[in-house]
Amino acid sequence: MEANTNHAKKALFFDIDGTLVSFKTHRIPDSTVQALTEAKRNGSRIYISTGRPIQFIMNLQQIEHLIDGYVTTNGARCFIGDNTISINAIPHNEVEILLENAAKTDFCTIVVGVDGIGIFNHKPIANEIFEDSLAVPMTELIVPVEEVLKGDILQLSPFINKENEAKLMPLLPHCISGRWHPLFTDITAENADKGKGILSLAKHEGFDIKDCIGFGDGGNDMTMIKDCGIGVAMGNAIPELKAEANYITTSVDEDGIANALRHFGIID
Repeated sequence: MEANTNHAKKALFFDIDGTLVSFKTHRIPDSTVQALTEAKRNGSRIYISTGRPIQFIMNLQQIEHLIDGYVTTNGARCFIGDNTISINAIPHNEVEILLENAAKTDFCTIVVGVDGIGIFNHKPIANEIFEDSLAVPMTELIVPVEEVLKGDILQLSPFINKENEAKLMPLLPHCISGRWHPLFTDITAENADKGKGILSLAKHEGFDIKDCIGFGDGGNDMTMIKDCGIGVAMGNAIPELKAEANYITTSVDEDGIANALRHFGIID
């Protein structure tokens, strides 16, 4: 089947959890796979924009052959194939401050390094959330945190509530926080967020940010929604994201991606 040259051709950036992948089934709905296949055939480009580090991206097998590039770890690491576009690490002293706070107040933190992922002050909640809710086999992926801390750190994910997050962040002046789960938040360097990652990738690929559409559902998708030419919130998105979006589609489990791509003339 040939592409219709009248379709809009865009750079499409997709969050994973709650946007492409259902929290209920841990799979990409068939309607989404079909819609992305058609969008690619019609000349649009498809990118991932996720809070997950590279090692945790294991739920996109259905569409891997369609993906043109990745914004990962909330924008801290962006790449196309084997070509790294950008890496932004957290200042070492602020990594130390957060981990000292974690030891003092007794909370668990996932530590994402350039070459590995470890857990500081390991507690069962980390495995429970990532294995049960996100289908990530933690026991297979985690390495000793002491080894991870020998290199640059791209992201810290402390298991703290919003109130404790508000107390912690003033201690980390060169970091930002992007929460997409009620039980933990993702902390990255201030120059690393999904929006900045998309901007660097767009510059490298040579297309205008106005021709980018971002799709998301959580708090860490806010910069993507704001910085892309068009921001789309899923029907299951948090209210704050919906308030900033240019368009609100249906939920991930109700053909949300297909409905949005159809709305913007990217597919039939």
